[in-house]
Amino acid sequence: MTPEVVVVGSLNMDLRLTVDRLPRSGETVSATGLARSPGGKGANQAVAAARLGRRVAMVGAVGDDDDGRAIRRRLAVEGLVLDGLATADRPTGVAVVLWEQPESTIVIEPGANAVVDEAFVTERADLVRDAAAVLCQCETPLGALRAVAATATGTTVLNPAPAVPLPADVRAAFRVLVPNRFELATLVGASTEPADEDEVLAMVRALDHPGDVVVTLGADGALVVPAGGAPVTVPAERVDAVDTTAAGDSFCAALADGLLHGGDLVESARWAAHVAASTTTRHGAVDSLPRATDLAPEGTRIPLHS
Repeated sequence: MTPEVVVVGSLNMDLRLTVDRLPRSGETVSATGLARSPGGKGANQAVAAARLGRRVAMVGAVGDDDDGRAIRRRLAVEGLVLDGLATADRPTGVAVVLWEQPESTIVIEPGANAVVDEAFVTERADLVRDAAAVLCQCETPLGALRAVAATATGTTVLNPAPAVPLPADVRAAFRVLVPNRFELATLVGASTEPADEDEVLAMVRALDHPGDVVVTLGADGALVVPAGGAPVTVPAERVDAVDTTAAGDSFCAALADGLLHGGDLVESARWAAHVAASTTTRHGAVDSLPRATDLAPEGTRIPLHS
């Protein structure tokens, strides 16, 4: 069957080091634990959407190495369509995650993700064109976003993470932008992230995005700014968070899921906040992503309409 959701993005092997605090420049600190598992913003979003019940295809690249083979196996187990996944002539991407419990600081070596450029995505244009929703991030070259913008016919969602300056024409081509505070500041060229919701809204207005913007605010929830509409605050759900590593990725996947389910932007953001909150109650990246059965009785989605 044709995938409903296509994710164009990164696949990494995550090396998570548990630390009491981050080291200062020139300092060495000891980790108290090491975990190795598949991750990458692209893989996280793809698996999150699949676990919510969507048919999902992944467009990306891994290396011809043990990490790449492990990621392929994991994505296959999760039920993803892998026709758009290539094996590159460079190592699989690696992310070193310094986990401070529950927050994480991450350093990435792109590896095979660097081959996912405009030509790479254009070669897989049929997958992108036929999808009801396409999710993208910024852990692959900018050309991948241009190819998606030129090809996609469904709902396009861009999570501009990690924070990089994006040309106005590229970001304007996506229907929904989902930055956090820091990414939003980077998009508008601000030197500091917004301190409160009023500053967040001012930056969104300065961005002048023609589509919708949903700014994730961590424990403060999210600010939903529909195109041409009034902003709405969506509160975060209160949970005992143990690891926030993939919460933003599950938020993006659930937002797309809600929109495809027929919810409006605010309803979909509420669903996304619920899924993200559940994600923070488990350890890891892919391993933390909830299934529909974890979120509502008998595997049903939370009703988006009363």
